[in-house]
Amino acid sequence: MNQVKSILKDFYDIEINVVSPQQGGWASLAYKVSNKNQSYFLKVYEKSRASTPKLTALIDQYVPILVWLIKNSNLKGKISVPMMTSERKYKCEDEYGIYLLYEYIEGETIGDRDLTENQVYQLSKIITELHSYSDNIPIGTDAFIEDFEVPFLPMLRQTLQKGRNDFPSEVWELIHSYILQLNDLIYTLEEHSQNLKNSKLRMALCHTDLHNWNLMQSGQELILIDWEGLKLAPPEADLMFLDDKPYFNEFLRIYRKTHQNFSINPEAMTFYKGKRRLEDIWEFMEQLLYDKQGEQERVITMNYLQEELNEINKW
Repeated sequence: MNQVKSILKDFYDIEINVVSPQQGGWASLAYKVSNKNQSYFLKVYEKSRASTPKLTALIDQYVPILVWLIKNSNLKGKISVPMMTSERKYKCEDEYGIYLLYEYIEGETIGDRDLTENQVYQLSKIITELHSYSDNIPIGTDAFIEDFEVPFLPMLRQTLQKGRNDFPSEVWELIHSYILQLNDLIYTLEEHSQNLKNSKLRMALCHTDLHNWNLMQSGQELILIDWEGLKLAPPEADLMFLDDKPYFNEFLRIYRKTHQNFSINPEAMTFYKGKRRLEDIWEFMEQLLYDKQGEQERVITMNYLQEELNEINKW
């Protein structure tokens, strides 16, 4: 914990005396850090993880967009933005990790619970507002424009082709019966990718990771967190997380009050669902193949991978 205290002192000039580990996501560690005056939330991306480079590469590009949205849209108080370091940067790093510091949100993650009627309304308003902005904002969006490329597919295909001798035995036992289905989904996704590159879909700012673990209830306010995936993309990049929810029609009813002519593009929806399924599978495979994990962490990752593989049967 001394390392965490040093990070806060060296990069933010903040003295803290309490460090409490929090439940983080699969890609990062999290801590509540406090002194007698204030509490903060520290997010830590370990450099030893294979996923860290792609999750942190665009921090300096996407955070200014969030700052602009807070100042110029109706999203103030509804999205989370990292604090600046003493050197006016949005992140800091050492040999161990890359760090983002936030003001601590007093509240709780929605997680496994269903959204209430009021929370559905608030989520609809947040996404409606977010999708009202595209490349017309005065902050560069070139780094975030959807090109419908799926850069991890060649590595995934190559890994699947290696066979059992290149896999830890327990990983091979888990995936070998799904390889045909995985290759079929890879091929289908590549077809959709090529088709969508030639389409002219409306683009909007999208969160692209719109699930309940990225939603927090703080007092009367619903807050959308974890913006690493911010992208200028078709609205389906967000809506694909919601179309199987019982409240989706109500969500769309509210959404269409502002986006009156919006209709779902079925191919874009299928593309984003397939991409997310394969992306999650590849992320967990990467962890098992390349990350250094303890025994308990490895069991958790194996269980996550099994859940994702089971979902392939629905395709």
